[in-house]
Amino acid sequence: MASLRPCLLARRMACSRPWPQLERQFSSLHLNAAGVHAHAGASASTTTSVNKVNHLGGPGLLTKARQNSTASFSSSSFSSSSSASFFDDHAEDVDNDGADFESFDEATLVSVDSDKELADPHGSGWDRYRWRRQHIRPLPVSPSYFSRQPEFDDSYLRLRALFRRFGNLPQAPADEVKRVAWKSLLDYQQSNGERILSAQYARCIDMVKQLHRIHPRLKPAGLDDALAEFRRDVNPFDNVPRPLTVDRFGRAIGVGRRKTSVARAWVVEGTGEVLVNGKTLSGAFARVHDRESATWALRATERTDKYNVWALVEGGGTTGQAEALTLAVAKGLVAHEPALKTALRKAGCITRDRRVVERKKHGRVKARKGPAWVKR
Repeated sequence: MASLRPCLLARRMACSRPWPQLERQFSSLHLNAAGVHAHAGASASTTTSVNKVNHLGGPGLLTKARQNSTASFSSSSFSSSSSASFFDDHAEDVDNDGADFESFDEATLVSVDSDKELADPHGSGWDRYRWRRQHIRPLPVSPSYFSRQPEFDDSYLRLRALFRRFGNLPQAPADEVKRVAWKSLLDYQQSNGERILSAQYARCIDMVKQLHRIHPRLKPAGLDDALAEFRRDVNPFDNVPRPLTVDRFGRAIGVGRRKTSVARAWVVEGTGEVLVNGKTLSGAFARVHDRESATWALRATERTDKYNVWALVEGGGTTGQAEALTLAVAKGLVAHEPALKTALRKAGCITRDRRVVERKKHGRVKARKGPAWVKR
């Protein structure tokens, strides 16, 4: 077998990308200054008197040697059959997938005196070194880094793992589950900054809803925090209207609106007197229809002579003010007698009428009426 010089050995090790056999450690491989000559079936001894060898014909391989030391190598150490096992004995962590391998000139020799020392097989006091590979390129922060939507993919993978783990837990009845407003696709895209397919987000929200319906006694800790990124910042279901109550003076306050009119009514037990803006009912509303509308809640429940009403109305016309007063008086009656709510709803007094006048359009006589057509 021809002699194998150290420069050829280093080049062969540097050019093999990736290195399946020659891994990264030859602390016990002692090289002399003149070079190593391996012959089949024979061994050689050489004496060196230099401090270090700084050139091996290719990559910058630095190894320190002690003066007047003798190293002997057999040809079996460099044979193709034994070289793999020799380097495997001193192997560290090398990626076997062939990704991100450096040549020897990209690696660094680090002393192991301060770290875990390697055994000196010859006992000659050689300085012990080992190879430590350093990553040159930064590693991706996420497995989905190279996907089209990395942040959403990471969230979807985490959510799917939670669903596979806790998706089969018993769920609470629908009336016991707290109502939560989830983000729409547009809201999630604005907060995430990525373009997401509607089908993908729909599957994601389905898993979120099913995990949210898990029974509170069986729900794992931290599950609500994991679903927080899909929850809207403001939950409209938390805006519960305040219950109507009677104050310490026996008054119940009701507010009603119709078109552009607003009415506030103070309802108190009495003899059936009604004052609107400090005026009597006939003085505030000239039309009989408006007067009947203002007191319709009392007439429908037959409470005309049992409660007094003091009201303030503003905005709009007489029709809007009278119908706004109907709703305000009905709310005051419900505060005094909650059992009247069903009767008032059937009479149409407790439901807010949201109809307003439609604006006039350009090119039209009114909101929708077109101009008269003239032939000539």
